[in-house]
Amino acid sequence: MAEQLEWRRGRAHRTTASVLAGLALITACSGGADGDDRPAVPPTASGTLEQLASKARCEPNVQTDAEELRQARCTTDDGRYVLSTFATDRGQREWINEANDYGGSYLVGRKWVAVGDADVVMALRGRLGGTVETASRHHSGNSGGGGSEEGHSGHHGS
Repeated sequence: MAEQLEWRRGRAHRTTASVLAGLALITACSGGADGDDRPAVPPTASGTLEQLASKARCEPNVQTDAEELRQARCTTDDGRYVLSTFATDRGQREWINEANDYGGSYLVGRKWVAVGDADVVMALRGRLGGTVETASRHHSGNSGGGGSEEGHSGHHGS
């Protein structure tokens, strides 16, 4: 009798694990739709500033054109944002860490960042993929205004 009970418990555990694995697989294969009508996120884009801008349907207005950093302002039907590309992953991470002091929403890809209002960043994510990072605004000291793309576009000069 005890053997049958142990066998049934083991079988029930395997059945539960199988059901959970199946649900995870169905969720993963659902194309990214999670019931709220958001489109699936494409693979993260890569390329030059101009290539990324083209994928984002933007005519880039280049503001900074340096070896380590290129930045352009973009205006689309979704709104305004700044698109930045970096020569190195380290340079990108340092820029993001410093920009976090200004708050805002960032769409982050490999060696590129788009900065704008949260709704603009989410719309852009549908074209460029990437990961959304949000920073709360917390200045220390008197560093002036910030938080808009104007604050981000000039704080790394050429």
